[in-house]
Amino acid sequence: MKKICVVIGSRANYSSIKSAMLQIEKHKNLELQIVVTASALLNRYGNVAELIEKDGFTINERIYFLLEGETPLLMAKSTGLGLIEISSVFERISPDIVITVGDRFETMSTVIAASYMNIPIAHTMGGEVTGTIDESIRHAVTKMSHIHFPASKDAFDRIIKLGEPSELIFNVGCPRIDLVSDILNEFESQDLEEIFDIGVGSKFDLNKPFIIVSQHPVTTEYGNGEFQIESTLKAIRNINLPAIVLWPNADAGSDEIAKGIRKWREKGLGNNMHFFKNLPVEVYIKLMNKTSCLVGNSSSGVREGAFIGTPVVNIGSRQNNRERGGNVIDVDQNHINIFNGIKKQLNNGKYKKDFIYGDGQAGKKIAKILANLPEINPQKCITY
Repeated sequence: MKKICVVIGSRANYSSIKSAMLQIEKHKNLELQIVVTASALLNRYGNVAELIEKDGFTINERIYFLLEGETPLLMAKSTGLGLIEISSVFERISPDIVITVGDRFETMSTVIAASYMNIPIAHTMGGEVTGTIDESIRHAVTKMSHIHFPASKDAFDRIIKLGEPSELIFNVGCPRIDLVSDILNEFESQDLEEIFDIGVGSKFDLNKPFIIVSQHPVTTEYGNGEFQIESTLKAIRNINLPAIVLWPNADAGSDEIAKGIRKWREKGLGNNMHFFKNLPVEVYIKLMNKTSCLVGNSSSGVREGAFIGTPVVNIGSRQNNRERGGNVIDVDQNHINIFNGIKKQLNNGKYKKDFIYGDGQAGKKIAKILANLPEINPQKCITY
């Protein structure tokens, strides 16, 4: 029985690997291990660990290492603490393969620990290009990993250019698309109006036009977060449609965006808005399917949005150069340009599905590949 350890450090991590976890758990030749860390354990970010257990998974280890403050200094220190703690966990549970997701700072802790401990690493969603520090981390993780599960053909080609052996690169698509496909195929028995029982703010009719705001800090633009979210909220207010506003992730600058949201509400400008720390992925996807426009800088607009056909206004540099479909309009952080982008998307309406990030079968492909792979030698022998 091959032990596959998945390390989850955020709500985005979980939605990005959940379908693969389900398939690994079901596979007769694989044993799933789950390690939950960082913001995924904290109430202020929605306590993703509770969602994981609610979904029926068993968490093997919890590691608290996220230092409060969300500054560049504390993000670097959290990465160091994560390395220390994750190393101890790997020693205890002895995984055969570690799966790490994407490009967050806790991902770096995971791969450094596994690399020095000679544990083969499988990396999902590598090979992509974006703005900010995320791209540097993503490519560094690729070079430290042994098995690669890119989400698109463009990413697949880039990993080959980075010098990784083609026989260990598998273009499986994005596991997040699996969840989207399953959720959209379900009978919508859940009354989405019930979501207003959590969070704070106004209630409104979700069968009428509304906007979703999902905006995160740009780590290389630390210090500008409050201005950035205020510009976005100003544009939303001028559009005069109700909005669901989601809390930012735990990257450096998160406190600035959170402060901007709180000040907006304290000034009494939050009328017709409802604010959430976190939403279950199935609720978020159904809202994306209904919304008139998703506004912000979340990768969900690029990935899930392409598959769903959600009109998206992508703000700023956080998703620079990431492969995208025709559903995305890019604007800078000027509130007038954001307003004009939203108006254009409202006039356009929903887009056709785009399959650039897969067909909804990534999780099954990942589990099958991991089960059938021969033993991986942690010694990388790459010819450049």
